[in-house]
Formats: sequence, C-alpha cells, structure tokens
Amino acid sequence: MTEEHYETLLVRRENNVAWLYINRPEAQNAINVKMVAELRDFFYGLYEDRETRLVVLAAKGRHFCAGLDIKEATSGAQRDVFGAGLGFQRYLSQVFIHMRRCPQPILALVHGAACGGGFAFALAADVRIAAESARMNAAFVRVGLSACDMGLSYHLPRLVGTSVASELMMTGRFIHAERALHTGLVSEVVPDGELESAAASYIEDMLLVSPLALRLTKEGLNMGIDAPNLEAAVAMEDRNQIMCSRTKDTAEAMFAFLEKRKPEYTGR
Repeated sequence: MTEEHYETLLVRRENNVAWLYINRPEAQNAINVKMVAELRDFFYGLYEDRETRLVVLAAKGRHFCAGLDIKEATSGAQRDVFGAGLGFQRYLSQVFIHMRRCPQPILALVHGAACGGGFAFALAADVRIAAESARMNAAFVRVGLSACDMGLSYHLPRLVGTSVASELMMTGRFIHAERALHTGLVSEVVPDGELESAAASYIEDMLLVSPLALRLTKEGLNMGIDAPNLEAAVAMEDRNQIMCSRTKDTAEAMFAFLEKRKPEYTGR
C-alpha cells in the first residue's frame, strides 16, 4: 500500500485500486483552486496508468463536498489567477471531462452533503453508493447561477430522466439517499460508516474482470449512451470484443471460470 499526499486530496493505492479522498474537512470539502489543480493532475495521470484498474472516490469529514468554496470565489483569488469569467470556469469543468475520459471506472462513495460541484463529482462517477446521510443538490441555481454546470445537464437526465432532472435543477431541491436509490441515481444505500465495506464487493467483482475488458466496457458504455443508432453502438461493441478476444487475459479468464478459481491477469 502506498499513500500520496496532495494539499487537498489523499490518495491511497492498494491492489490495483486508487482510493481518492477529497480532504478539506475543515471547509466541508469545498472546491478551491488548489483542489481543482490537484484533481486535474490526478485524473489526467490515470490516462497512461496501467497499474490502476479502478478508482474509489470518497471524502474525509462529515460531508462529501459542499461545492465551490464561495469565500475563495468572492475573494478574487480565482480572478487573480485566471482572469475574469471563462478562464476558471473552463479550468474547473475539465476535471469532469477527465473523470469521464479516464479509462478506469470510478466508484463514488457519497455521504453527507454533495452540493453543486460535489453533486457533479458523484454524477461523473460510473457507479455510486450512498450513505443514509447523503443528500445531493444542484446548488448553483440557489446562488443566482444556472444549474447547467460541471456536466450536470449531461449526466443527470441520463441517470434519472428529464422530468426528475428538470425538477432538481430548476428548484435546487435536495435529493436524499432513499429517493436517489428509487430513481436509479445510486446503486445502493448503506448505513453511515459502512460505505467502504459496502464498496468491497464492487471492487472484488470489477477486479475479476480483465483489465482491458473493464476499460473497454467503460468506454463502450460512454459511447453507447450517445450513439446515433443501434448500428453505431454494435460496431463499437464488435470492435471491443475482437480487441479483448485477442489477449492472453481473455484466455486466462475463460480457464479460470472453467477451473473455478480467481484469474491471474498480466495485462497482456
């Protein structure tokens, strides 16, 4: 096990899994310029990372992420670094694009408040587990901004449908854990304090999948969601299956299945 300390993040790497913790509990894990820089560095670094097969996104403290650090935003710190307006906006929004483009699946463990950008972090993940305390909202619209920010207008209607997404984004209402489960926003709700133990079965099952198959499944899902027609989706599926079938890991997976044992992958 290795640990990497950023100023606002904590990263623990163990058994091909990167545990990424948002780590500004004294500020309810609000997003500041430093956090954006460190998140960009972490997710961009995953593109060429062949050792990390899965990312677990969690947070230290009472809340997942309270959204943008309003105190810093109103202090002029962002303007001093990026200039007015679009500079910082694009700098921040790239984090969510990096999350979707990185080849590793992201499993988000959400507890407490996940507001604004915190909600966007959860939505940009591939799978979400919520603690009973979890509550999420498009906080931007309650402070005079559009709720269409940080990928929400793309991710939320695809996850819960247009009607529920419109309600949440046009009102800024919180969606709590029970309703999040009912709408399909999260896969499971567990008691507070049991998020990491609940994640164990997801991690185990994903690591039973060959490294290439896991990466191509994320890629194929993302492209299939936006495919213009069935033929385009099937063409991507055909390409991915052929790529997987030519690897030694696929043969290993098949032999392991027949022999009723765990596969031992080499990434080849």
